[in-house]
Amino acid sequence: MTASAPRAARKPVTTTVHGINLVDDYAWLRDAKWQEVMRDPSVLTPEIRTYLEAENAWTEATLSPTGKLQETLFGEMKGRIKEDDSSVPSPDGPYSYGVKYVTGGQQPLFIRTPRTGGNETVLVDGNKEADGKDYFRFGGASHSPDHRLVAFGFDDKGSEFFTLILRDADTGKDLADVIPDTSGSAAWSADSIHVFYIRLDENHRPSKLFRHKIGAPAEADVLVHEEKDPGFFMSCGKSQSGDWIIIDCHDHQTSECWLIPANDPTAKPRLITARETAHEYSVDEGGGLVYILTNADGAEDFKIVTAPAGNPGRENWHDLVPHTPGTLIIDVAVFAGHLARLERAQGLPRIIIRDLKTGEEHAIAFDEEAYSLGMSAGYEFDTTTLRFTYSSMTTPAQVFDYNMASRERVLRKTQDVPLGHNPDDYVTRRIMAPAADGEQVPVSLLYRKDTPLDGSSPVWLYGYGSYGISIPAAFNTNILSLADRGFIYAIAHIRGGKDKGYGWYKAGKMMTKKNTFEDFIAAGRHLVAEGFTTQGNIVAQGGSAGGMLMGAVANMAPELFRGIIAEVPFVDVLSTMLDDTLPLTPPEWNEWGNPIASKEAFEYMRSYSPYDNVAAKAYPNILAVGGLTDPRVTYWEPAKWVAKLRELKTDGNYLLLKTQMGAGHGGAPGRFDRLKEVALVYAFGLMVTGKATAPHA
Repeated sequence: MTASAPRAARKPVTTTVHGINLVDDYAWLRDAKWQEVMRDPSVLTPEIRTYLEAENAWTEATLSPTGKLQETLFGEMKGRIKEDDSSVPSPDGPYSYGVKYVTGGQQPLFIRTPRTGGNETVLVDGNKEADGKDYFRFGGASHSPDHRLVAFGFDDKGSEFFTLILRDADTGKDLADVIPDTSGSAAWSADSIHVFYIRLDENHRPSKLFRHKIGAPAEADVLVHEEKDPGFFMSCGKSQSGDWIIIDCHDHQTSECWLIPANDPTAKPRLITARETAHEYSVDEGGGLVYILTNADGAEDFKIVTAPAGNPGRENWHDLVPHTPGTLIIDVAVFAGHLARLERAQGLPRIIIRDLKTGEEHAIAFDEEAYSLGMSAGYEFDTTTLRFTYSSMTTPAQVFDYNMASRERVLRKTQDVPLGHNPDDYVTRRIMAPAADGEQVPVSLLYRKDTPLDGSSPVWLYGYGSYGISIPAAFNTNILSLADRGFIYAIAHIRGGKDKGYGWYKAGKMMTKKNTFEDFIAAGRHLVAEGFTTQGNIVAQGGSAGGMLMGAVANMAPELFRGIIAEVPFVDVLSTMLDDTLPLTPPEWNEWGNPIASKEAFEYMRSYSPYDNVAAKAYPNILAVGGLTDPRVTYWEPAKWVAKLRELKTDGNYLLLKTQMGAGHGGAPGRFDRLKEVALVYAFGLMVTGKATAPHA
């Protein structure tokens, strides 16, 4: 056991950018052969491994007094999971497909049953596939149109290089077709003879679309489309009608889509409209029309246009659903007779159904003050049924089938909480926190009804605020363990997400990124001003880009927080954005700016990059969690950050680093192993706030 906190050796490396010298004492923690490490963690340089393992030992020793608490938390959270749970089956022709878990099993099972009734068939048993592997995560599973075959992907390193497997659905036997280094999913041709898949290059970028013929060797696969711009991602899917393969190339602000007829898989891809900087669009198809969700012509919050599938160029676009400023259209699903769209207005989601024949529209309405809503198109096109899921921070998830013609709503499933859950014991609220520039930042709250609101309660404040991702006010059984111990759980819907429309996103990226951090601080200070808590009694949590948020607010307002939990934190922003060999760097320049090409972007990024702004001052208690094989936020970012903090900080608070030595960005892939990681994080927050007491009965 490590007797004292490890100290990383200082080995200064100086680089000069835009005439400015950057000195990095801990650059050596970045293994020169990091690509190999992602595929085989055992090749990690011994000196780096020794340091990471010393930090892990220090974290384990420091948190050892919370061992029983972690076990209790794990037991609570596991007890709220229905172990033998299953999804509501989705019909497709003669079968219905779904996912289920078995008691004690960590991985999902992909199953199907005859639609008219009969025995269930397990197509892919995740527990069997994971047997004997230290790490296992599914990429996705899809069945062929003739229902004979199943394609599924898995990652057994945590590096997100997925191997694609093809399996006979009736016999359960795998074909000889094995395709490595994919994004993890496949799209089928109409004749079930070909699959389309994305292959990742050596820098982990999804840049090439291949067509594979069943039974042929992978070496014979045909390159269908290649994305030459390293700043663009590529994905591939299928239209709701099943008639078209859709290729989507995009960065964080620009899109370009192509179509391939599913019944003519060798056809040349057909361009929708060429990429134009800052033009984002996505497509679906039905009845010979392409439905395009687009921000063209100043439609900042998007509109829906149509065009003939045979000639979908911009000159043939016709507005169907006009742009409404402040109402962000998030998603569109096309059916034979209806169009469903998920949109957000005033920070709350809603579903709008449109009759394609009459043009009549109606909304599916909800009453709670803050809630989460998602819709699923399923497999079928010629149907009047739309499936959606509703929850709030107090209401367990409910799955409904909605008849878009009759407007009948049928509850198909309510999330089961085996330990029991009474929504009436809790309160969910939504408040608005004034930001420094006068903007109103939505904050969703959950707490027990008997929680004191006199300033004595601690707050657990979660935030993200990047890539336009909105954090829903959804039901989460894990956070009940915090609420039951007296925490007020809060989600700050800060700029950088799309919670209040696309403009909310634009106001928290590039040269306005600091709004994200200032909004989060404003949310914390408002909770203090309104008497929910006191300064220094807030635990902040965020992961990935939200981990960057944690690093920034720790530098900007350390006095506000009792604890900072940064999971896979993107804290070495400047160095990463200056390194165009890393997997995500070129695609990220449209989110953060390009410090190589722009001195202005360089200086702005340098002014907030958490690692570059660590200073000799007091910091809150900090727990950082990283993953050795993480291709998104590389392990050395949290390692370097903690090393620098330990060298410079002037306080006696906890500073802990835990590196998952056999996992990547998502942490442990098994549903129960993941709960153990959550339990560790929660135990840290409870320890530093003195709330490690028994929950309410």
